[in-house]
Amino acid sequence: EGLAGAERIFSLLDTTKDKSEKHLESKKINLNGNIEFNNINFSFEENNILESINLTIESGKKTAFVGLSGSGKSTLINLLLRFYDDYSGDIKIDKHNIKSLSLFDLRENISLITQETLLFNESILDNIRYGNMSCKDKEIEDIARLSGVSKFADKLPNKLYTVVGESGIKLSGGQRQRIAIARALIKDAPILIMDEATSSLDNLTEKEIQLALDELMKDKTTIIIAHRLSTIQNADVIFTLEKGSIESK
Repeated sequence: EGLAGAERIFSLLDTTKDKSEKHLESKKINLNGNIEFNNINFSFEENNILESINLTIESGKKTAFVGLSGSGKSTLINLLLRFYDDYSGDIKIDKHNIKSLSLFDLRENISLITQETLLFNESILDNIRYGNMSCKDKEIEDIARLSGVSKFADKLPNKLYTVVGESGIKLSGGQRQRIAIARALIKDAPILIMDEATSSLDNLTEKEIQLALDELMKDKTTIIIAHRLSTIQNADVIFTLEKGSIESK
């Protein structure tokens, strides 16, 4: 385990400067969320993942991506968040090429909810605060009620001050997901991405959480990746991906 960890550490330390962040200072840009993918091609280890992707995601609309596993849905999101930069073509938000923005500015304008919620061995309150470190306790308490976190937290001995354990082990999947929604609410970014956000939940829990999600998606550019019809039935536009290409809209 130590050797495996050391390999990852030295790989990071050996990263060349040409791969490091070019923009060191934030310009505090506020984006509206009109997103364009222009002729995007991306390969990973000689495998073509995305081919000739051209699409527009309109500001304030709910856009869903569906397709089989491996069709490239999550890869699109990884490119938008600049987890990968070595693609051909342009990705623009409000006419800004995302490579011209600092990583801080880009990611400050995006909230991401994934299937797995990363929680720290801290209180529920502090785990929500991670979405916006400057928020006061009263603001977090209001968000906890709005997202349904208070519904289960009020039954715990220390309520919102209850420590959740490593990776949130003391909580259920639905409870962890509510905290993820609360984080996104408190961040209040103009672009919201949900990557299989409810796929690990049972239908009853998903229905309860959907109310909090509806509140979260108000007036935001929302990108939804899902297999379940219930998650995408209210989308304004649905794109189907197959083998890295847009098949239908």
